[in-house]
Amino acid sequence: MKFLSFSLLLLCASPALAAEIDFAHEVAPLLKQHCGKCHLGEQKKGGLSLNTREALFVGGDSGKVVSPGKSAASDLIERLKSTDKELRMPPEGPRVPAEQIAKLARWIDEGARWEEGFQFAKSSYEPPLKPRSPALPSPRNGRENPVDRILDEYLAQKKLATPAAVDDATFARRASLDLIGLLPTVEELDSLLNDKSSDKRQRYVEKLLARDVDYAEHWLTFWNDLLRNDYSGTGFITGGRKQISKWLYQSLATNKPYDVMARELISPPNQDSAGFIDGILWRGDVSAGQTVEIQFAQSVGQALLGINLKCASCHDSFIDRWTLQESYGLAAIYSKRPLEIHRCDKPINQQAAASWLFPELGQVDAKAAQPERLKQLAALVTHRDNGRFTRTIVNRLWHRTMGRGIVHPPDAMQTEPWNADLLDFLAEDFAQHGFDLKRTLSLITTSAAYQSQMEVVDKNTDDAGYTYRGPRARRLTAEQFIDAVWQLTDTAPGKFDAPVIRAGSSSAKSPATGPKELTGKWIWSSADSSNAAAGETVVVRKKFDLKATPVQAIAAITCDNSYSLYANGQKLQSGENWEAPDAVILTGKLKAGENEIVIVAKNGGSGPNPAGLFCEIVAWQADKSATTIATDESWQWTKTLPDGKGKFKTEPTDWQAAAAVKGAAVWQGVHPQLLAALSAGGQSVGLKVRASLVKSDFLMRALGRPNRDQIVTVRPDSLTTLEAIDLANGQSLADSLQRGSVKLAARGWTPDTFSQWLFRSTLAREPSPAELATMKEELGAKITPQGIEDALWSVLMLPEFQLVR
Repeated sequence: MKFLSFSLLLLCASPALAAEIDFAHEVAPLLKQHCGKCHLGEQKKGGLSLNTREALFVGGDSGKVVSPGKSAASDLIERLKSTDKELRMPPEGPRVPAEQIAKLARWIDEGARWEEGFQFAKSSYEPPLKPRSPALPSPRNGRENPVDRILDEYLAQKKLATPAAVDDATFARRASLDLIGLLPTVEELDSLLNDKSSDKRQRYVEKLLARDVDYAEHWLTFWNDLLRNDYSGTGFITGGRKQISKWLYQSLATNKPYDVMARELISPPNQDSAGFIDGILWRGDVSAGQTVEIQFAQSVGQALLGINLKCASCHDSFIDRWTLQESYGLAAIYSKRPLEIHRCDKPINQQAAASWLFPELGQVDAKAAQPERLKQLAALVTHRDNGRFTRTIVNRLWHRTMGRGIVHPPDAMQTEPWNADLLDFLAEDFAQHGFDLKRTLSLITTSAAYQSQMEVVDKNTDDAGYTYRGPRARRLTAEQFIDAVWQLTDTAPGKFDAPVIRAGSSSAKSPATGPKELTGKWIWSSADSSNAAAGETVVVRKKFDLKATPVQAIAAITCDNSYSLYANGQKLQSGENWEAPDAVILTGKLKAGENEIVIVAKNGGSGPNPAGLFCEIVAWQADKSATTIATDESWQWTKTLPDGKGKFKTEPTDWQAAAAVKGAAVWQGVHPQLLAALSAGGQSVGLKVRASLVKSDFLMRALGRPNRDQIVTVRPDSLTTLEAIDLANGQSLADSLQRGSVKLAARGWTPDTFSQWLFRSTLAREPSPAELATMKEELGAKITPQGIEDALWSVLMLPEFQLVR
């Protein structure tokens, strides 16, 4: 295990991996408590202000007070420890406890890291609301991409060199990881390297973005974090939380315009996207700042507008302009009950009135019903004159692909951008092109700026404020790392947890396809259902056997007028609009042997009207064969209603054969939608499972996957020592590498061919002569699973591998 030991030594010795002091929770309170009276807000005693990191580093009349990395040489620590009445800080009152001084000293030794965007005093900067279309500078050196025209002018004005371009292999790895979250295969790498055309990088990006399923399943991680969506966790067991996974996946796979996505999140057209605004209904008593109404205000503000309303949900914010009244006004738009304002968790005997944060764009009608208020809010958030909406999302995309936001951090959109022209151009271009997320990603990744060498960053780089010098390397997400392991070792799990249909919009080639036509029939209790009684309810069922547990199963279902679907004693779906059929995921709900489907179907209306139910299920096996179960006369019906799980306490005695409905042509218009749902399901058979589709586990948490009880917009950019140890000792990673090594050893590699493949597959480069010699020496003359396992460990633990660079 020499490779592993050496890699772990490097990993744990890296300064970037050391555990860090939490500035916001451990340092800021100490500075405020002990230094605030003289050096915060308007106070600047001795010329020293601690309002911002930049001000702290400038120091006061006596010079610098902090030397990053050197607490022993920092005047701040010396004065806190001093007993000299002329030097000691604070000059009056009790001394700062020794353990708190030690914490501040440790913070300085770690580089005096400061939460970006944080300042103790309110900023005087107020960002513009309306969009702006800046004039583009003339191209320099033939670089026509608007991003380059703006940045080349920026660099020229600052007399900074233009970063050099990366080679094709580095670009291929970077773009593939950023756009679809996967390492490029050796074949994909060779295809780009051997392409002699001048536009090959543009076409490479286009090909990546056209891989709808891969794109959706990579960006699902970003959006799950941003919209606090997950497949398990707080609230799901008790019913106090709902997923938006199906809606979100389909939105990404079809590249739904972002303004449409936002409107459907704020004013859900159905329950598929309602989980975002409904938040988490916590069990037991919660503070006023954790109610679902306040969660709504915070979530809309943070996720869609880059506004932090958490402070202003308790009291008027002391870091920006937002007030308690404004937070509660936004919350009241969602509230279905009178909402009393609480300050610091205490009621103030004042009711909140529903109101929007930017009244210059319009206002909601506080007297309107809640659904109408939400609809009005959705229109205001996505208003064409709301530049805050577009700036926020393009800034997030820039941060994700370039390593640092134009406004940073991405949730602090009150902060002044380092290049307003760049931010405004991207935002307005995004709106002018239909709020197309893929197009903006293409614009960024096809720029020379994106394709340039990474900026060399150290702990003191931004001490005097940020200056753009090129993109910055980013740590692989947990999902990217695990996908890479599964990709290399062919050890992805056979099933996933996300309730989604894995299909895209561009009809990409797939290992299996769905049915070419529907085989089911519209059924009811009688064939002549054209004048069924209003409110008539029938319960239908079908029992059937499967030879094995299906790897994928989809039901396409609709009912005139409504239905509830149960599979093997579990309620899966309800629907009330027959013109909008549902695709219901049965994967994991059906089993080998006998299965039972129960559907409660109800007619609507106020008088006699047509009634009918249609359901077609396709279950695919691992060998790509499919079994179809569709409504027809073999189904049975009863008037006896089941319980909440679709089960009968006493078996009904009135089961009768269902009837195929006459005149079913009245519903013919929805057949294409039903067929499309089943065809989409067939696309996913044989696709390798992605990490974004499975529940979080120990390894993912060690790699930084967050608990999504809260919105997360930026994951940690470094691995702590503890996380590094967890990573190295995680059983799931060890199992994947062990099983994968056996598979790889069976391919008949030589030490030379395996080493070449490993370096090119993971790092997108050839091994150096020294690396190749070391690898071959450790592998030995004959390839063995143990040798391959050690080699995989050694490369996966390299910082070079663990970065998008």
